[in-house]
Amino acid sequence: MDELLSALKAAAEPTRLRLLALCARADLTVTELVKLLGQSQPRLSRHLKLLADAGLLDRLQEGAFAYWRLAQRGPGAPIARQLIEALPSDDPVLIADGNRLDELRRTRSDRAETYFRDVAASWDGIRSLHVDEAEVEQALLKLVPQRKVHDLLDLGTGTGRMLQLLAPRAEQATGVDRSREMLAIARARLDEAGLRHCVVRQADMARLPFDDASFDLIVCHMALHYAEAPPEIVAEAARVLRPGGTLLLIDFAPHDRDVLQREHAHRWLGFEPASLARWCRDAGLHPLPPATLAGGELTVTVLRADRRAELNFSDDARELRVGH
Repeated sequence: MDELLSALKAAAEPTRLRLLALCARADLTVTELVKLLGQSQPRLSRHLKLLADAGLLDRLQEGAFAYWRLAQRGPGAPIARQLIEALPSDDPVLIADGNRLDELRRTRSDRAETYFRDVAASWDGIRSLHVDEAEVEQALLKLVPQRKVHDLLDLGTGTGRMLQLLAPRAEQATGVDRSREMLAIARARLDEAGLRHCVVRQADMARLPFDDASFDLIVCHMALHYAEAPPEIVAEAARVLRPGGTLLLIDFAPHDRDVLQREHAHRWLGFEPASLARWCRDAGLHPLPPATLAGGELTVTVLRADRRAELNFSDDARELRVGH
């Protein structure tokens, strides 16, 4: 009763209802909210703090910036969703706010795509060296557990492609990356796809800002070769993986294309599948035999590892051998 009353009291103010409506549609900074609502930053900051203290909004820190979004977890989350559903769709103030938000999102998307175009040539060059990405994604999907995933984590999310691919399988999904530019692209693309159950955060894969056993499924897609100490990334992933959970590793097999180190910041020239499996075992996980995807100059390895050996694996997960 106290939590409900606190949440209702926090929301019972016109500006705070407008903030809830906006943050239900996009992750927004205080600066962006100032532009959208035309109110001072100190005033909006006070409103945001009240809503966060009542559990109606989440605050996501990203370096020097903080993004606000409608609460996804906790006792305030269902109340926040009910309040949003109760807002009148024909209210002129909310409609005007929404129109300004649409313009802001278009500006965000254009800015993100401009950055991506600047680096797209190098990405396309790397893609041309290995098997088509659609084949990699198909192999990955075959290894994803068939049961519904409650909490998904994508390590080194980049443009958020894995979040988009796996969003239908998860109730909540989080992507982490150190690059604010890549997170901007991911955020814009998730917004465009309407995937409000997906969120991105700036974080180091080696020091994840999550409690132990927080996720059911963790994906690390083409990110290990950037890491200084890949075994530490696997161990950190295992730390936040729940019992019965699954870790999927997708990366290059060993190769000699040192141009990727010189020009594309790759720290490692691929990994032996046996090394990936050993790091998983050292972290307390139980790896399945890896799949290898050969096509082009680079071979891609896809490996699934589970928290418990007694899980009932699907036949596809046991038998997948692509490229052999």
